[in-house]
Amino acid sequence: METNKIRQYFFYVLLCADGTLYGGFTVDLRARVATHNAGKGAKYTRVKKRRPVKLIYSESFDNKHAALSAEYHFKHQLRENKLEFLNAHGVQVH
Repeated sequence: METNKIRQYFFYVLLCADGTLYGGFTVDLRARVATHNAGKGAKYTRVKKRRPVKLIYSESFDNKHAALSAEYHFKHQLRENKLEFLNAHGVQVH
């Protein structure tokens, strides 16, 4: 029996221990956050002072391009604009 499982792609935002924000892309949120916290994720989150990280926002997409586009647009904003984006999506960063 064949299952027609639709693959989900995620754009996500982490709050790092040093108060910085990190935006990323994945197909498995739980595993990706664990990888970041293990110091084996992105170069940015491998820096010890940035861990642990906390998942504060995620959005799912039906296609990879849309998720990667969301990641790209988030990463290429000033912090102020990133905070406005998060606030508009119900996430308060302190």
